[in-house]
Parts: sequence; structure tokens; C-alpha cells
Amino acid sequence: MSLTGGVLLAAPAAPGAAGAAVRHLLGSVGTAVLALSGSGDEPPVTVPRDPAREAARRELSKRMYHENDPSLLQRALNAFWDWVDGLLHTAASATPGGTVGLLVVVLFVVAVLAALWWRLGTPRRRPTSAPTLFDDRPRSAAEHRAASEAHAAQGHWNQAVQERMRAIVRSLEERALLDVRPGRTADEAAAEAGRTLPSHTDRLRSAARDFDDVTYGGRTASEQSYQRIAELDRDLERSRPVLTNSATSTAHNTHKGAAE
Repeated sequence: MSLTGGVLLAAPAAPGAAGAAVRHLLGSVGTAVLALSGSGDEPPVTVPRDPAREAARRELSKRMYHENDPSLLQRALNAFWDWVDGLLHTAASATPGGTVGLLVVVLFVVAVLAALWWRLGTPRRRPTSAPTLFDDRPRSAAEHRAASEAHAAQGHWNQAVQERMRAIVRSLEERALLDVRPGRTADEAAAEAGRTLPSHTDRLRSAARDFDDVTYGGRTASEQSYQRIAELDRDLERSRPVLTNSATSTAHNTHKGAAE
């Protein structure tokens, strides 16, 4: 129904309780208008636009019309999935081939990550400082060798490598090629031993690295790694050290004799 100079009041089809409320409100306003208008000979009474809008807002803000509204969590989830959908749509639009092209790119990235994981293994955090080589129970080189051989016989290669490296260092200490120093690490022992046994420097460093990988790096030793370190232990037993002080003294005496 059109009211001259006022608002256009009509009752469009609106779903649910909100639609019923609008129809009820508009019907009430129309009834009031007809009641106030009196006879058809008198000019109609109009409802201004702003009061009509405010009346509709107050009616629709009642709790009874919002009982089935989604919860705050549901609205947040809907907003999130709308954002994801928009992001995927934007990425598909920017990728050659659209959705199919985006799927190919995703599969390629997954394949690259899988190949890196297979090649490099699970990343492991390296220790910030290398712990000591020996524990608090001092044992001889022979005892460490016996322990390593016992572990090797049972296929416990990690423990076998650890005990064999300890046997090497303890043997060098017993031969006075290394000073007995608590708190020494495997890397330090290999570096110090390499100065008196230069022909075995690389193998000593490799053995220290195997010891660190097994003990602190979370890696698994193999029978081959144990055999390498056991062979190094046997070779060191037969090796003669290069004594720097003796060589310097001999050179000095030779030079002195030639001068005389």
C-alpha cells in the first residue's frame, strides 16, 4: 500500500520468524494508519521513514528471532573457511592452468619434501656442546675392549663403537701419548693424538665423528663402522709415535757436532 508523502509499506515474502515479524510489524503499522485515517474523505496519515525503520529494528532485535543464529565459534569457522576458499581461489587464478595447475604445483612441492626427507633423514638437533668421552667409572683399555667385543658379539653396534673409541683413548693415555685429563671429548682426543700419530690423523677424526654421531647425534652404527674403529685400535697398538721433542733434540745435537 502506498501512502502519499510517507514510506512504501509492503509485505514481501521473508523466510522464517524474521519474515513473520516484518509482516506483523507492517500489518500493525498499516492498521494504525487506517485507524487514524478515519473516513476515506479525509487525507491519509503517513509514517515518516526514520520512525518506521527504527520500529522495524527494535522488533527484529528481540531474542526470539535470534535463537537459531550460529554461535561465535561457528561464525569464526565460517569466516576461516571463507578465507581459505578465497586464498585457494586467488592461487588458482594466479597459477597457469587454474585449479589443475595449482594441484600439480602442490604435488610437486610434496614430492620434493619427501625426497629431501628420504635423502637426509629426520632432522636432529645437534648438541650445543660436546659431552665428555668417559663416564665417572674409570676403566682400563683392556676392559673397554672386552666390553666392545661383548657388545659386538650380540650385534649391539652402537655400544660396541662407543666402547672401542674409549679403549683407543684409554690405551693412548696408558702409553703416555695422551695426558690423563677428565672431561676430554672424543674430538679433542683425536686432535691431540693426531699430533703424535700423524699417519692416523684422518682415521682418528673419523672414529671420533662416528662416536659423536652414535652417542649424541641419534644415529645408528653398523658392523662396518665398528670394524673400522676396531682395526684402527689394533693399528694404533703397533704404531710408534712421532716424538717432537726427541726429534728437535737430535737435530740440535747434530747441528752442534757439525759446528765443532
